[in-house]
Amino acid sequence: TNDTVTLYMNEAKLTDAVRKHLDGILVQPYESIFGELSAMSVGLAESEGRLLVGKTASWALVEALGESNVKVDSSPIVLLKALKNATELAGMRKCHERDGAAMANYFGWLENELLHNGGNLKLSECDVADKLETLRREQDLCVGLSFSTISSVGANGAIIHYSPQRGSESLLDTSKMYLCDSGGQYLDGTTDVTRTYHFGEPTRWERECFTRVLKGHIALDMAVFPNGTSGFVLDPLARLPLWEIGLDFRHGTGHGVGSFLNVHEGPQGVGVRKHYADVGFRPGMTITNEPGYYQDGDFGIRIENTCVVVKTDT
Repeated sequence: TNDTVTLYMNEAKLTDAVRKHLDGILVQPYESIFGELSAMSVGLAESEGRLLVGKTASWALVEALGESNVKVDSSPIVLLKALKNATELAGMRKCHERDGAAMANYFGWLENELLHNGGNLKLSECDVADKLETLRREQDLCVGLSFSTISSVGANGAIIHYSPQRGSESLLDTSKMYLCDSGGQYLDGTTDVTRTYHFGEPTRWERECFTRVLKGHIALDMAVFPNGTSGFVLDPLARLPLWEIGLDFRHGTGHGVGSFLNVHEGPQGVGVRKHYADVGFRPGMTITNEPGYYQDGDFGIRIENTCVVVKTDT
């Protein structure tokens, strides 16, 4: 409301630290929201006002309010978050520099361990993911990971959202591809980056697939387009090199990134889903560029950077 903020959730999940952080915010059981909305619907009907709800709001919430009392549309707050200001953009660039240093240290360490220090077929996917987290946390302003690291070797790399688990993870093998998708949360920004390496001798087919993914990545990265062009329109740029030989990948090409917030932040994105056509790119938006190729049971390839939409002279 204009005077209070209420968070509806399972209160048992709150730690003492989170409770302290939420000082001044009213916490109520999740199920109580339906009664609150029903009571609010009376006032909305009398004043002929309407409540803005997002397109993904559940029908139960709309029903509690009364369908005539709602307007279904995108929240203006979401777009304001997506358009980063100068301070946020500077922070994103700075945190990516530090994060890049951590990634360089990691892959330098990993190459040495696998090729010169006896780590081949001894280090596990979880072992090396933990090492990367340690190196990331050594960077200034890092407060943790932006998501669980996807550390995947060989066939596991073909599982797009694979997450290694202790006791069932695979060992790194220099005869197989290694895909690492990871990110950090910094006080000045959020990172999300993927690299695919082969520490041995890749096959000719693996090299061709990698090259085509890289060509798609570069094409999207270098794209110049009219202000307001959607990610739905730009998506084929990243796929064309793969389409030329009958290949494709089964996930979106990019998503928005928050500023020390959600690593997946809308409303902008690059992909074939219809909702990506609803939001055009504008200067100040941050977006990932992450085409890939996945050969089931064999290997996975993904190359990902976080990009900023900027104005250019044409």
